[in-house]
Amino acid sequence: MQLSDRQRLLYLYLREGWRRFSRRLALGRISAMRFSGGTPDRLVVAPTDLHPADSFAGEEIAAGRFPLAGRILECDGDSPFALELPSEEFAVRLHSFGWLRHMRLVDPEKAAQTSRFIVDDWLQSHGRVIGGLAWRPDVAAQRIIAWLSHSPVVLKDADYPFYRRFLKSLAFQVRYLRHVADTTRDGEPRLRVRIALAMASIAMPATASRMRKAARNLDEELDRQILADGGHCSRNPRAALDLLLDLLPLRQTYVNLGHDMPTQLIPCIDRIYPALRFFRHQGGELALFNGATYTLANELMSALRYDETGGAPFKALPSINYDRLAVKETVVLMDTGVLKAVDLSATASAGTLSIEISSGKNRFIVNSGRPRFAGEAMRQLSRTTAAHSVATLNDTSSSRISTSRFLGPIIVGGVKTVTVSRTERESGADGLTASHDGYLKRFGLLYERDILVAATGNEIRGRERFFRPADPTGAIDKGVAVVRFHIHPTIQLYRASSNETRLVAPDGEAWALTCVDVPVEEDEDVFFADPSGVRASRQLTLTMPLHTMPEVQWSLVRQR
Repeated sequence: MQLSDRQRLLYLYLREGWRRFSRRLALGRISAMRFSGGTPDRLVVAPTDLHPADSFAGEEIAAGRFPLAGRILECDGDSPFALELPSEEFAVRLHSFGWLRHMRLVDPEKAAQTSRFIVDDWLQSHGRVIGGLAWRPDVAAQRIIAWLSHSPVVLKDADYPFYRRFLKSLAFQVRYLRHVADTTRDGEPRLRVRIALAMASIAMPATASRMRKAARNLDEELDRQILADGGHCSRNPRAALDLLLDLLPLRQTYVNLGHDMPTQLIPCIDRIYPALRFFRHQGGELALFNGATYTLANELMSALRYDETGGAPFKALPSINYDRLAVKETVVLMDTGVLKAVDLSATASAGTLSIEISSGKNRFIVNSGRPRFAGEAMRQLSRTTAAHSVATLNDTSSSRISTSRFLGPIIVGGVKTVTVSRTERESGADGLTASHDGYLKRFGLLYERDILVAATGNEIRGRERFFRPADPTGAIDKGVAVVRFHIHPTIQLYRASSNETRLVAPDGEAWALTCVDVPVEEDEDVFFADPSGVRASRQLTLTMPLHTMPEVQWSLVRQR
């Protein structure tokens, strides 16, 4: 039975209310039990951390300055937990303790002293009272992984009382996480909780039954979230990389200790690698779809160096629905899917049928990406259709994002169906035609996009079309569509004529975007997914007054 929008919203409100109620019941039960349990006498192993470390960040922290989430907090001898923190993302980074990895590159004695002081301070200020951001399940999971992985730094030359406080708190946090795991927000946060619990079950003394249960729970979550094509169920290319950087050390720890491994662990890791190669441009960056932000080259290489699957990237990821057109050095990626679940849409974008285009090591046309450290308003702006290289109709996003504080910024309407037809010609040309119904209910129109990469790889032809499903060739009374091509900040634009603009990369490679149907206009833009923060950029647009121009064709040709 098809639910109306009102019924669907009511269902979402009721389900979110039940989830919160269940979480409060769980927390109440835990508080009454007071996390009763013993304190381990030792740690079995310190798992490896594969995330890149930064010696500069380590030296800054040792000097009392925290460079986290694009901000710097000057402590001046005070506890960072006693100060007003610059942003929520800063607080997440601080309480997650992932910054401990940077201390590995600092003088060992200084690193140990600084790390121990900050950990002990956290134990005093937040370790005894459950609540707030510090005890959010995903934050607690990251903290457990960080404390286990970097315990050699924290515990170097530690006295016995601190050693006991540290182990007691770890055990306390693990018991807390076990109780709230089932009520954790679905998607990446819940999977990371299961990873942390599996890691704790083998890095800390535990019974065989406890290890088996942690492995079984992780198996269930991996099987549910890592789909058959290796993509994460959130459809965020970056999510799979972030999870892989935790799954690889977990796998190695199981191997080193000789324990039976979760049955899904190795198969899931092997599936993730081809998906990462699918989204990887030849310059080393991951594509910016559905909440993905920038990926540093050393970050991706930290994971890819363990890739034993090999092979060329797939032409499509049918489970999470993306398509890849690749001819010689030219690559076009397109989002051809819909949400897997509303629960997973809090960071998803309204970018259906958006594209990214690269040639060699240069990204020419991109999506704006998600800012890692910007405020909430900027993050929500990055999710709109206008922030993607695709057409918008009447300044409206193809999917509707909730503004309810109770539900959060989930997607509550818009695209329900995407149709895709792939074309592979004998000449070697590669193309696809895709359409979505995101504007059907509001404006009665379907949007169709046709992309073809020539056999030489030197030309890309595109067609954008809006039409009524009952009368595909009929006239459209009104409406204005704008096709946007967001240009990577490193690309320079040179206007050749009103209908042609040249895109020139730093190494001199050049392409020309041409449209004979309407002018190619240049506008100001912002690129959200830059390591330095939100960055000014440019965009090229094609404006379609639908009553006279329901279809336009364009081409992108390599210049010799």
